[in-house]
Amino acid sequence: MANVNDKRPVNLDLTTIKFPIPALASISHRIAGVALFVAVPILLWMLDRSLASPESFAEMKELLDTWPAEVVIFGILMALAYHFVAGIKHLIMDWGIGETLEGGRRFAIAGFAIAGVLMVLAGVWVW
Repeated sequence: MANVNDKRPVNLDLTTIKFPIPALASISHRIAGVALFVAVPILLWMLDRSLASPESFAEMKELLDTWPAEVVIFGILMALAYHFVAGIKHLIMDWGIGETLEGGRRFAIAGFAIAGVLMVLAGVWVW
């Protein structure tokens, strides 16, 4: 329970808070992880349908040629790219490299840049 004499302002509107870039990188890493968790059943269903029979393989191939499926696949690849890069960044930081505030900021920027390049490459591959 809060102290009644505590007069500090409480800001509950998260849209007004300016997060530092390492915080944005951390939040993005978690969002990408949740997206991948949601994507696993979709990918498993697609694998199951493609292996069930030659007819279902042809149906799945036809489905994957539509733009909504390409958007979903691209979204999954984007989440995978960012989550992978951020995971490698965390492993490097676990070795004690870049644990300072400045190091965290530089790693976050580098992570966004490398993931951005991977996302562009994924877009070229999908389309």
